[in-house]
Amino acid sequence: MNMDPPAYNTLVLSDLHLGAETSHAREATCVLKQNQFRRLILLGDIFADLNFARLTKEHWKFLGYIRKLSNPKRNVEVIWVEGNHDHGLANIMSHLVGVRVYQEYKWEFCGIPHLAIHGHQFDGFQVNRVRLSSFGTSFYLRLQKLDMKGQPIARLIDRLNTRWLRMSPKVASGALSYAHQHGATRIFCGHTHEAVHIERDGINYYNAGGWVDSRLTYLTIDEPGVRIHEYRERVDDSDSSQERGETDSAFADFTNHAGLLENVEYEGVGR
Repeated sequence: MNMDPPAYNTLVLSDLHLGAETSHAREATCVLKQNQFRRLILLGDIFADLNFARLTKEHWKFLGYIRKLSNPKRNVEVIWVEGNHDHGLANIMSHLVGVRVYQEYKWEFCGIPHLAIHGHQFDGFQVNRVRLSSFGTSFYLRLQKLDMKGQPIARLIDRLNTRWLRMSPKVASGALSYAHQHGATRIFCGHTHEAVHIERDGINYYNAGGWVDSRLTYLTIDEPGVRIHEYRERVDDSDSSQERGETDSAFADFTNHAGLLENVEYEGVGR
């Protein structure tokens, strides 16, 4: 007996880092296909950087599915909130997948004011050391190519980096203060790759987590409230055809639908 997929008002997904070796793009696409929602918020750092040459077949498939969702016939509002890794992408994103890019996004649901912002704005290290952070990203992506299967070294550095900078509590504190200043009852962030819910003085902070580690999470918003979900692979989710050799055909399929030219280089856009 087939059951209808869960239906939500809003689904929030953050920090997919397309182009990174550790990006779980296939699983993220499965989540979008397995759920129904009226609004999708891509909460920043959907790309690892703007070198599109790093995108694999599954990464292009994810972008292709976002483009399908943005078709007005789908009646799904797709919102892309810019993250620090997405910087410079806004000029081409509307044409690439038919989605408008926001610095932050405000909306009201069930009479409750909501606010979505990536969260790097509350990370003092990221804000004050942009050049060093950019170098760290480049080094991290190169390390992934040298790492063993499963990228244990890169994953360990990512976790240690987050703890060393105490990023998660800093972002949470900054987000809660920002929500209070802007009259939001609920505020949603990404950036830290750690899914959490914190309530302070009647304001609720939610972090959507990320898609580059072993714990893959996303948020849903509906009348009963906000829920943090952890992705669990199902038998019918498995797909063995993730070879990088098929990337060119996946890119060709995407460019045909998006109206892009295959012979145009999209590497390093905005950098």
